[in-house]
Amino acid sequence: MLRKFLLFLLVLTMIILATAWLFLRGSLPVYEGDLLLPGLADTVTVERDALGTVTLSAENRLDLARGLGFIHAQERFFEMDLMRRKAAGELAELFGGVALPADRKARGYRMRARAQSMLQRLPQDQLRLLEAYRDGVNTGLNSLKTKQFGYLLTQTLPRPWRSEDSLLIVLAMHITLQENSIDRELGLSMMHASLPESAYRFLTASGGEWDAALDDSQLEWPPYPPATDIDLRSINRQTLSGNSFQELPIIGSNAFAVGGALTNGSALVANDMHLSLQVPGLWFRTHLVYPDPLHAQRKIDVIGVSLPGNPVIVAGSNRHIAWGFTNSYGDFADWVRVKLDLDNPARYADHGEWKAIKVWQETLHVRDAPDEQLEIHETEWGPILARDYDGTPLALVWTAFQPDAVNLDIIELEQADSLEEAVRIAQNMGIPAQNFIAGSRNGDIAWTIAGRIPLRTGGYDANLPADWGQQTIGWRGWLAPADYPLVINPPGTRLWNGNSRMVDGALLKKLGDGGYDLGARSQQIRDQLHALNHVAPKDLLAIQLDDRALLLARWKQLLEETLQKIPSAAWSREMQQALRDWDGHASPQSVAYRVVHSFRYAVMEHILNAFAAIVRLNHPDFVRPRLSQVEHAVWKLIKYRPPHLLPPGEDSWEDMLAACAQRVTAWLQAQPGGIAARNWGEENTAAIRHPLSRALPTWIAAWLDMPADQLPGDHHMPRVQTPNFGASLRFVVAPGEEENGYFQMPGGQSGHPLSPYYGSGHSDWVAGNASPFLPGPPQQTLYLHATEVKPYQ
Repeated sequence: MLRKFLLFLLVLTMIILATAWLFLRGSLPVYEGDLLLPGLADTVTVERDALGTVTLSAENRLDLARGLGFIHAQERFFEMDLMRRKAAGELAELFGGVALPADRKARGYRMRARAQSMLQRLPQDQLRLLEAYRDGVNTGLNSLKTKQFGYLLTQTLPRPWRSEDSLLIVLAMHITLQENSIDRELGLSMMHASLPESAYRFLTASGGEWDAALDDSQLEWPPYPPATDIDLRSINRQTLSGNSFQELPIIGSNAFAVGGALTNGSALVANDMHLSLQVPGLWFRTHLVYPDPLHAQRKIDVIGVSLPGNPVIVAGSNRHIAWGFTNSYGDFADWVRVKLDLDNPARYADHGEWKAIKVWQETLHVRDAPDEQLEIHETEWGPILARDYDGTPLALVWTAFQPDAVNLDIIELEQADSLEEAVRIAQNMGIPAQNFIAGSRNGDIAWTIAGRIPLRTGGYDANLPADWGQQTIGWRGWLAPADYPLVINPPGTRLWNGNSRMVDGALLKKLGDGGYDLGARSQQIRDQLHALNHVAPKDLLAIQLDDRALLLARWKQLLEETLQKIPSAAWSREMQQALRDWDGHASPQSVAYRVVHSFRYAVMEHILNAFAAIVRLNHPDFVRPRLSQVEHAVWKLIKYRPPHLLPPGEDSWEDMLAACAQRVTAWLQAQPGGIAARNWGEENTAAIRHPLSRALPTWIAAWLDMPADQLPGDHHMPRVQTPNFGASLRFVVAPGEEENGYFQMPGGQSGHPLSPYYGSGHSDWVAGNASPFLPGPPQQTLYLHATEVKPYQ
């Protein structure tokens, strides 16, 4: 009887697994054959190479948009859905209450309503493009035999794509790239209100010795505050506990270029965009071919990456121009102090008159739970979303909220055949403001800002909340493109950026400081470019993969000097032994790199927590904002060692450094295998996961996620890398010589775990292999037809 029961269970399990497999297989994209795609004017040919790179050929751009929508939906609709929902604050409909905190914050922006308004302002040709893409997406989704993998697991139904959703994808990138800078200003305001002015300026300045601006400007870090302003030794040491220091990698990218004088031909452009890593990857390798509407005998031939949810190529090459982006970290949002009417809090003051606060009712639908109502109060500047250090309500004004903030002008880059034209297009794009680095087939290179820049008036400090209601300060529309910073063919014919400050003076004032990254990464790129007299694509790929720890070299020397000055002990000898494998790289096998990395963190944490403790005396919930340049401040203290800026409880700077080293040793030694087993790869092990794998059994999650590879790289070097953050793509290309270019992308092309393109190319990204920029020979071909194709009789 038991044998029969076990046999029954085995058969039942096999039936369940077979059924699940059939359901999964039913949602596979169609890769070959002939399909009807209503709305087409002519046939669209879809070829896929061995990695799943898609080449779409059509007779017009609208057909391409429709065809690309079909392909995006079949490969990536679930990921597109998550991205639009993230921007609109609608994730709880899929995931329930666990997503409510994120939804509440996002819904405060009212991005869906704003996207609907923006849609109505688009030019007719762009609106038609979005409509064609929308229809292609919905046809692609409905052509699947069963629900896609993500909906099978969540037991939900996909919601049709709408034209406004493509704008939500752009607004989602605004949130990803700029939200941290917006939140940063709230922390800066608390610091400014709680610290002496000299201490605030010392901790929050914009640059110093690590700067690598294009104009060679180098800012001078302010002097440390005097003892008459602040004495950290007076702080109660107990207030320091639990205030951990974090230096999260900055959302951004590397981009650099060299002119034709260094290549004997076309310019070379390199781009690697640093974002959170996931499965599948964010980008979709795409090649578009269609007739040039202005030149009958010419084809538009553009290769690069698209962002599923949008019908355009984001970055790549069109055989004449190649381009890439990095997050610019200018200041594109302000907090406005709102003065409410004490007799009627539904009104606020604006230039001598009371205006009514608009109230919007937002409904958050929550899976398996009642709906939640959210009330959004909005001024003419923007929604009231926070309070200042003194309780004053704060309204957020942000480029992403402006009615004309988003457009599809980026599509014009597909047809640009001169650098000047590309620059003009870039400066009018409706995207989150980015550094735009481009190169041309004739060897020219250029840098400017792509996207809208607010025109500020009144001379206020844009890093702190300001009162716009009683003064002539605020935004007065957009900065004119003629006033944008622009560099074309600079002396030396080299351009570079790693999210650091690019200019100074009046131009920097126009851009503002949204938290520029420390210039160490940019400086490392710049110096390598200047060391090259003749440049090939492989040279730029080598810079992208550079994991030399130049910033940490002085921290390693400081640690060695600290260990040499203290009496010999078991713990110090262990640390000295661990330092012997230092090779100057953030390499996975290096114990020394991890030791030095941990020592730097321990010292910075200890010093900065003392300053934070002062702020927390008045604001217990204070969270230290990202201080991207604070390396300058900490190192200045270590260099000059002022007694009054020692953290409380320390007798000397030497003792403090030794205590930090001892704490690091104890922490590393307490783990299995001791300090000798603590290599960098153990901490920097890939955790590149499918969005749903965290909720699944381990054996299924392991099937969905990418391998747990130990990865080289870290924050302040060109090869930016943490377990789940890093280069979401890498490419190097010369326009007109694309066959010599390189491309790498983690996470793969397809979102379907049974697809041959799930995880495709990931191993090349891990190893840094020079995989080709151009698609390989087609392995599967699909024809999308305007009318039904009847079989041959």
